[in-house]
Amino acid sequence: MDSYADLVAAEDVLLFVNAAITSTGQREFRDDADEQRMSLDFLHAYMLGNYRDLYAGVLALDINDHNAVLIVRRLLETAGEAGADQRRREGRLIAARLAALPPQRVYGLFDALRRAGVNNRRTRAIVRDWLVCRKDLAFDAVKYRSGLKRVLRHAHLTPSNAPEELGTFLFAPHSRPRYSAPLLETWRRAHYEKGALYELPYTAAEGFAARHGIPREVFLERMAPRLTRLETLRLQESARARGATAVRSDLAGMPLTRLAAYVLSLPLEDRLRRRAELTRALETAAGRVAGAHRGTWGKVTAVLDDSFSSFGSAHKRRRPLAVALACHHLLAALAGDYTALWTSGRTDALLAYPYGPTPLGRRILDALETGPARLVIVSDGWDNAPPGLAGEVLRIWRTRLDPGRRTGVVHLNPVYDAAGFDVRRLSATVPTAGIRDAEDLPALVELAQFAEGRTGLAELTAYMDSRAALMTAGHDREGAR
Repeated sequence: MDSYADLVAAEDVLLFVNAAITSTGQREFRDDADEQRMSLDFLHAYMLGNYRDLYAGVLALDINDHNAVLIVRRLLETAGEAGADQRRREGRLIAARLAALPPQRVYGLFDALRRAGVNNRRTRAIVRDWLVCRKDLAFDAVKYRSGLKRVLRHAHLTPSNAPEELGTFLFAPHSRPRYSAPLLETWRRAHYEKGALYELPYTAAEGFAARHGIPREVFLERMAPRLTRLETLRLQESARARGATAVRSDLAGMPLTRLAAYVLSLPLEDRLRRRAELTRALETAAGRVAGAHRGTWGKVTAVLDDSFSSFGSAHKRRRPLAVALACHHLLAALAGDYTALWTSGRTDALLAYPYGPTPLGRRILDALETGPARLVIVSDGWDNAPPGLAGEVLRIWRTRLDPGRRTGVVHLNPVYDAAGFDVRRLSATVPTAGIRDAEDLPALVELAQFAEGRTGLAELTAYMDSRAALMTAGHDREGAR
């Protein structure tokens, strides 16, 4: 049996994981950005000071990129406090996580370490290994020029895979009449040749287009073939408004939660007009996530929050509602028999929008009457019509009507509550887990069992070790190719 200290440790780790999944330090519906950052900073300092091994192990879980970067930075800043075995394990976890992060995040991290004056041998080794694994440093030199320049200057590195002209390109770019590396030469020509800029990455070409005075619609039309999948999704509507019809994304290939956010950004009239296209894309994306688990979850009922607070904030516009919409389609794919209940009472998921109070208690009563094998609640946890009814319904259901747990109940919360240092819970009798992307839902339902109090620190540690082994092994295989 776990000691009291073990139970406290397990609870602390789960609390931190929920924060690391949901919070990005940005404004939420009820908390401003400063409150979010202060609360998150405290949790990072607390975890690092008390559970360094578990803190590093969280890198292997499905936390968001913002918190992954913060963890790596704090581990490197305090490298002198770790033992040799700890440094070795942390190094492997950091390398594997950095490989999975978007490059701009990693360059931002290295720049933060530079500003903090962190330049120990361990940090330089991690920077060197990450740069050596980059497929095309010439591409990085064009797209992330400032970031790459600062990191090379700070760490005093010359990557073995760098083109011979990289140093000249970064530090004295106009001192050569031409470059032998094609992309570097294209960048040079783009200063005076309009046609060359269309061979550059979008973010680099955008500045040249403004310098040459190229109309936006002409630039987008010709740039369309070189846009990445997410750039296309982001620019599609503005390009269409300007008449640049070539910028069209393959919606069915988009990640599920991003696709849901895109759908919710459209006016209701456009959603109605494109109903078949949007529904097919959402179902295809959900089916891709469900994979071999399609139809294996039995009878599932979902309570989905589309109340006014699901608007989120100006920085995270409609993010909670996008997660709920994406979960709706994923649960429909996972279930053999599926029922969705939105808090607004609406039944057309495609036309969802933030509106009204949050009668969670009433919807949970409706959901339990359907006799589900699993009940999944996706909400920020602010039950207010009437306040507290959801918690009472779940308590009585779990303690009086279903003590044998015939119905599995889990609450997934996409919003971090800064004052509570956790995601807001509905009831102590029901596990709550933070969620950022619906794609993580199956793993989070698995993780939520630890929050139910039926498993302890040993099981949680074993689970985190298995995830860490999986992540580092995958990174090792990629490095061996």
